[in-house]
Amino acid sequence: MARYTGPKTKIARKFGEAIFGEDKSFEKRNYPPGQHGNNRRRGKKSEYAIQLMEKQKAKYTYGVLERQFRNMFKKATAATGITGEVLLQLCESRLDNVVFRMGLSRSRRGARQLVSHRHITVNGEIVNIASYSLKAGDVVAVREKSKSLEAIDSALAGSSSVYEWITWNNDTMQGTFVSVPARVQIPENINEQFIVELYSK
Repeated sequence: MARYTGPKTKIARKFGEAIFGEDKSFEKRNYPPGQHGNNRRRGKKSEYAIQLMEKQKAKYTYGVLERQFRNMFKKATAATGITGEVLLQLCESRLDNVVFRMGLSRSRRGARQLVSHRHITVNGEIVNIASYSLKAGDVVAVREKSKSLEAIDSALAGSSSVYEWITWNNDTMQGTFVSVPARVQIPENINEQFIVELYSK
């Protein structure tokens, strides 16, 4: 199961925002990485560089590698609707992302681990594929044996985010993926149009 496992703060500093969630190290040094930090002269970025950076940001945010991301773009292109919006909706429909949005983990990386370690069920069946694409009405729950996991309890205790397209019940430890979110509902700071332009070259 391929995924990025390198340093997170360094990547967040490259994009100038904490794309992996709360990060104390990023807050201390929120300038680009590298030997000269803020003192390095940076010329104006080319159009290609801006588009590439936006694609990289989206990939790191959702924890998707290049081949998978390109396949999602092909799916988005074939679907009806605005390609960039559909691409982000496909990212948001991933099981690991929904587990993260429901507050079961503090990060998408942690959510991916919960899924791959068979702690999560979809419509009553254990699903251990992080990229599993949810459909409207799917019920996501914590497996009975895993309900006492400390990692899940502490994540839920610290979670305060509410999303209109997801419901969650703390008592039953299950929620519903009500609908695919509209672009305005997705909080990620990603300019999907740049990604479309890059792949369309």
